[in-house]
Amino acid sequence: MQNILEISDLEIDIPMKSGILHAVRGVSFSIEKGKTLCLVGESGSGKSLTAMSIIGLLPPKGIKRVSKSRFDGQDIAGFSEPQMQDLRGKAIGVIFQDPMMAFNPTMTIGRQLEEVYLRHIARDKTKARAKALDLFRKVGMTQPEARMGQYPHELSGGLRQRAMIAMALMCEPSLLIADEPTTALDVTMQVQVLALLRSIQNDLGISILFITHDLGVVAAIADRVAVMKSGQIIEFGEVSQVLKAPSQDYTKALIAAVPKVKALAAVHAAVAEAAHG
Repeated sequence: MQNILEISDLEIDIPMKSGILHAVRGVSFSIEKGKTLCLVGESGSGKSLTAMSIIGLLPPKGIKRVSKSRFDGQDIAGFSEPQMQDLRGKAIGVIFQDPMMAFNPTMTIGRQLEEVYLRHIARDKTKARAKALDLFRKVGMTQPEARMGQYPHELSGGLRQRAMIAMALMCEPSLLIADEPTTALDVTMQVQVLALLRSIQNDLGISILFITHDLGVVAAIADRVAVMKSGQIIEFGEVSQVLKAPSQDYTKALIAAVPKVKALAAVHAAVAEAAHG
């Protein structure tokens, strides 16, 4: 199967007062079209930095080196910032961990979705509004017309996350980068959001790069998993293989941190049932 994304030998250095922080070192992976890759690891392992570097969102003074960075057959390693701006939000959608911080608090949710369409697709406000409303319905947003006129602080955490997913889909991207989108949600809402992403993937055939520290989430949504530790990928493979027979002690420790092995199967079953029901 053809890859939507290929990354080889990614390195990211961050200058600090005490010296250079080698935050990401020699990271390589690929994502097949229509599939989900989970980057999993504890906080500070470099997984979010790896994902955000793909679309040019590095910390100030961050230095990136990569031998290959191909998206949908196109070499994006040398893209300028204007080229990255064209890529972000259009061909690559992003679901941020905290939508309250990602949304502009001074603008209505509806206007922010419409602006993505107006920026990347066409200067047609009627079509932009229609697209936003259609996506609100697809992601299960209650009272979609009313939500269009509300501000981020007026929505619950679950509804804000659904609005963030809708905004990421406004231009029908080929790849979604989901940066720990379920971390701040309760278990019930986590299952709903994961089921929503699975359902959207089934309908649209998009690829997903999902960042998480939760192996329960990995079991529920991933096709492949890359385990990160100290800025490096230490284990990579099909999710069933890695979870059943991990080769690294670190991966074994992450699995052991899940309360019960049966919990992985329960989350997976709940997500699968919700996604198809």
